[in-house]
Amino acid sequence: MKKITIVASMSIVLLTTACKTKDLKMKEDRKEFISNKKEVVYQVFTRLFGNTNTTNKPWGTIEENGVGKFNDFTDLALKEIKDLGVTYIWYTGVPHHALIRDYSAIGISNDDPEVVKGRAGSPYAVKDYYNVNPDLAVDPANRLAEFEALIARTHQAGLKLIIDIVPNHIARKYEGMNNPNGVRDFGADDDVTVESKRDNNFYYIPNTQFEIPDTDAPLNGEKNPLVDGSFKEFPAKWTGNGSRRAKPDRNDWYETVKVNYGIRPDGSKDFPELPAHFDKKSAQEHFDFWKDKDVPDSWKKFRDIALYWTDKGVDGFRYDMAEMVPYEFWSYMNAAIKVKNPSAFLLAEVYNPDEYRNYIRLGKMDYLYDKVETYDKLKDVIRGHSLPDGLSDIQHRMVDIEHHMLHFLDNHDEQRLASPEFAGTPEKGKPLMVVSTTISTSPTMIYFGQEVGESAAENAGFGTHSRTSIFDYVGVPAHQRWMNNGKFDGGQLSESEKSLREFYKRLLNFSLNSTALMGAFQELQSVNRDSSWGYDPGIYAFCRWSTTEKLIVVTNFSWLTTSTFELKIPSSIIRKWNLVDGTYELTDQLYQESKLTLNVTHGEGRIHVVIAPSESFIYKL
Repeated sequence: MKKITIVASMSIVLLTTACKTKDLKMKEDRKEFISNKKEVVYQVFTRLFGNTNTTNKPWGTIEENGVGKFNDFTDLALKEIKDLGVTYIWYTGVPHHALIRDYSAIGISNDDPEVVKGRAGSPYAVKDYYNVNPDLAVDPANRLAEFEALIARTHQAGLKLIIDIVPNHIARKYEGMNNPNGVRDFGADDDVTVESKRDNNFYYIPNTQFEIPDTDAPLNGEKNPLVDGSFKEFPAKWTGNGSRRAKPDRNDWYETVKVNYGIRPDGSKDFPELPAHFDKKSAQEHFDFWKDKDVPDSWKKFRDIALYWTDKGVDGFRYDMAEMVPYEFWSYMNAAIKVKNPSAFLLAEVYNPDEYRNYIRLGKMDYLYDKVETYDKLKDVIRGHSLPDGLSDIQHRMVDIEHHMLHFLDNHDEQRLASPEFAGTPEKGKPLMVVSTTISTSPTMIYFGQEVGESAAENAGFGTHSRTSIFDYVGVPAHQRWMNNGKFDGGQLSESEKSLREFYKRLLNFSLNSTALMGAFQELQSVNRDSSWGYDPGIYAFCRWSTTEKLIVVTNFSWLTTSTFELKIPSSIIRKWNLVDGTYELTDQLYQESKLTLNVTHGEGRIHVVIAPSESFIYKL
């Protein structure tokens, strides 16, 4: 962080955000789904995790670039993931989605490259919800059994798992080849002569043929018998992002079609609404409400999909673009899941802060992405666009729901933390990771390779640098060095990469066992920003505590400046911690090497702090 950039905006920020010190008491009534300890989610892009091929040819085939399999998650791999400090694995891209590969020998139809993104395909264009991606199996005909074996191995390793469900949209060419008895395929009973009807699964553009969007040449111009300038879809359907054009734009989600949940084209609802005060009702009460209600057909189809995977031992779901589906549906489906498995982990992608509470309280979601608040703020800070002080304001704004706002710095949609487009180096990402993990009671999520500094520098073909491609067959270099050809021992990592993974391991394992991180929060910015000489622009500090543990977290977002200052601990904290005048030893919990003294005089505390660039401390009283 360049000091000159931050100082220039400092006076403006302090004048406009002057936040008073507040005690944010985290909610004690955690209800049926809330753990009393931190959860850590390890997201893996399943297709890429076990791939050892390092060719990385743009638009490469499986034969050229390789692909990972379910079987690559060996007992040893799972043990190492758990030892990193993980409680849940999110296996991304498991349901069978559209892709460009010939599996007709086992009864799977070929997909048209003109309505598939990339060669390996988007995991969010699901083609068959009752089976799994054949690319992920050693024996594609036996793919479901191989995934069931992975479920069992994951549980044996002491981990739980979640997979994706994408209720808003499905692949343009959905084919339920593995539907259980009695399950009708999506659209099989639709009235295609009208734009919308409550029990239609799709929205239609009657009497109109679908047209291929104007895009770059599919498969980078490679010859393919299905690339002929057309795709048979009559009548055309609305596209997944809501486009009502028969010929979608190249930037639309043209590989998908939108699912109808009983929302009429004018936005009105064609289904029962939840009664007043249902934001305070339990999952069981939501379940009981819906038992005698007539609901749209799409609701039933997705509920049955979720319960099918729950019955197979899946411990929860990550819901793609959940805010594009009405929260009444989520009440219906999530309540059914919770009645079957009260500890199910339900995570949703929601980006509208005005809707957070509806999807948590009425939609019965356990967790939402904390993307547009904490993630975006941390990204702004490390790129030199703002001071970290606003992190306190975010905690204040979301005090009633902070536990439900899952924190992350890497995922499959976002630029890699270590990429030049984000932090620039893995080391500059360290203070962000400390704050993201310790500032609230919410779960923490990391994306495979993040812990060894993966920067996603490759051009994979359809997907380009800064994000690890979800559309292509590609290797993940830093992760491959840790994987070390299936030894999972980091044998090919550089010393700096080994050190980074050790940092993540220490931080995540500390978070799992800290009672303070499930307790109260109070920021230390205001009192120190106003009056502590040497408290430089990149410093951020706060307290966390429980009845058994007191923590002071100090981070330095600057990668240039070593800061020396007297950290003031206000009398409000000293009283809450029941400290009398005297001296108290503080020990850093990350490396157990730094020890400081808290001096309490006349009911106020001071700590002499020296903190290097990109350094963080978690001091325990």
